[in-house]
Amino acid sequence: MEEYQISQGKRLRCGYTTGSCATAASKAAAMMLLTGKRVDFVQIDTPKGIILNLEPEEAVITEMSVTCAIRKDSGDDPDDTNGILIYATVEKTAEKGITLLGGIGIGYVTKPGLACAVDGPAINPTPRKMIVFELEKVMKSAGYEQGLRVTISAPEGVEIAKKTFNPRLGILGGISILGTSGIVEPMSEKALIETMYVEIDARAASGNKNLLVFFGNYGEDFTRDVLGLNIDDAVTCSNFVGELLDYAVYKGFETLLLIGHSGKLVKLGQGVMNTHSKYADCRTELMALLALLAGVKVEVGKEIIGCPTTDEVVKILQREGIFEEVISGVTERIDFYMQHRVHCKIKTAALMFSNVYGILGKTAAADELIKLHLKDKQEG
Repeated sequence: MEEYQISQGKRLRCGYTTGSCATAASKAAAMMLLTGKRVDFVQIDTPKGIILNLEPEEAVITEMSVTCAIRKDSGDDPDDTNGILIYATVEKTAEKGITLLGGIGIGYVTKPGLACAVDGPAINPTPRKMIVFELEKVMKSAGYEQGLRVTISAPEGVEIAKKTFNPRLGILGGISILGTSGIVEPMSEKALIETMYVEIDARAASGNKNLLVFFGNYGEDFTRDVLGLNIDDAVTCSNFVGELLDYAVYKGFETLLLIGHSGKLVKLGQGVMNTHSKYADCRTELMALLALLAGVKVEVGKEIIGCPTTDEVVKILQREGIFEEVISGVTERIDFYMQHRVHCKIKTAALMFSNVYGILGKTAAADELIKLHLKDKQEG
């Protein structure tokens, strides 16, 4: 792949996700199955808008099915899946439509609350859409009107998954097929922090004294589409809340409003200032403790600890009638740790949301700071 980014004065090559690999392997296998001709390169579209031309490997062609693989390339930001083969086996079926299955090395989901259905393969929504989109084009081009069964596999995924958080999330037996953009963008932590600093510098240079921040794409979408705030001058902090707060103080901002998904923001309630899972995966522990303090039985606390996502925790809190009490405890602690980090030099606030339940909770000054970023106020 010949897409690059400039980071810290270096030219770094981008890669492509397991989702793009699965899509390309599926498309190549379908093309060979429906045309009877070998495919040397396959082209797919990505949500990022980048077109990939990838080379299928290890093709096995029969009358009723074709298997081939695409080798994962993480670019200059390699991870545990770099270099592994992602296979797709495509078979003809009498039933119309496209059926997507998981084979060896692809995890299967055992707990609710994730983006994938329980008992189904851990193939996330965006890769699913990519696969269906490309296969429908192939079927239309070939004039094929029956169905296809697609099985994605990654034999090396069985061992690789043991190094990930998949087992804790209830994804067993393999890796997940992931990717929201289709592209792996190589950026070190230092480069990400420096990029955030550049954004903050620009806001400060424009005379802005009120900083609006979200972690990433989920926060951006929620802030714009649900809260209706003006995000033109917003900053993305990724996982680096500590560095964000320190730099906001250094640059002389008066207020800072952080909009975050509960899976990220709840970690702040425990003083965790880098929310990446490799540093701390303590999403359920605080809520379990607060639930126990609210009077639930130990069994319920254990149930909360075992939840794979904060959305599942919310479901339990609502069932037990302690949602407001627990969330209030979480937001109070978030407020404390944010103010502790900035030494009370600027006014901070946070709003915690869920893609399922909407706004979950706010710290004390959140409503006041939200008003500073309303579109009507800024446009007026």
